[in-house]
Amino acid sequence: MKIATVSAAGERCVGQIAKEGTSIALFDLALSEAQDGVLALIRRSGVMPPPLSPAPRCQVTFEPPRRNIFCVGKNYYQHAHEFARSFFDTGSAKGAVPDNPIMFSKLPESVFACADAVVTDPKVSKAVDYEAELAVIVGKAGRSIDAKNAFNHVWGYTVIDDVTVRDLQAHHSHWLIGKSQATFCPKSPFAVTCDEIDIGNAPRECCGNGELRQSSNTGLLIFDIPKIIETLCAGITLQPGDVIATETPAVVGVGSDPPKYLEGGDAVRIEIGGIGILEGQIEESTA
Repeated sequence: MKIATVSAAGERCVGQIAKEGTSIALFDLALSEAQDGVLALIRRSGVMPPPLSPAPRCQVTFEPPRRNIFCVGKNYYQHAHEFARSFFDTGSAKGAVPDNPIMFSKLPESVFACADAVVTDPKVSKAVDYEAELAVIVGKAGRSIDAKNAFNHVWGYTVIDDVTVRDLQAHHSHWLIGKSQATFCPKSPFAVTCDEIDIGNAPRECCGNGELRQSSNTGLLIFDIPKIIETLCAGITLQPGDVIATETPAVVGVGSDPPKYLEGGDAVRIEIGGIGILEGQIEESTA
């Protein structure tokens, strides 16, 4: 089942995307429930409300959810090595491939609707990079979750672009500031339930201005989803609606020779098989 949070006639709604992708059937939810977007369905523990009459997709505006955004760094072998070769990796002295998952976060306020543009500020940096990522949506709260039980806490999946300012990433020796700039977490409006996708074998591609940049598969993660969840919730309580981005494959902009950073007017297109497409434009700030 493919789900989306939308705005229809000025009100937030949640609906199911039709198989052909051209219409959406809004669920019969109270306005107070619909304000929580997909989380409203997660709270119902799989019992879906009845759908109303389908509406054309062109009549609604898609919205992203805003919950905690947890992320994993250097979780594909080739990307780990390409990043270690760059002078932006302040942890490369410890080795290209980490022994344990590297966890960090993006501020929820960096998430925005895919119909809007990623806005970069040349006064802050000109080393802005893309990272096409599979994201896990938590469906059941938990702490100290064992890896063998991890999928019991997963509701579904979506797509994000973990946009990153590379020089800020190196300058501050951590990743929060360089990854949490305003508009730096474009997220697909679509979320798919676990039964919709073979998450261990989903192809993914990222194109910049029509040029194929990244081509990989979700089965190539260094640390798989159960290991990521087990690591993250050791002392941290995951909540329904939290999002876990599982990292990007090679080749990112900094891994190209010469680097291919994002500039005003660029178009980025990310697709993960079974979930859908995330497309967006890059604009330079004129402020």
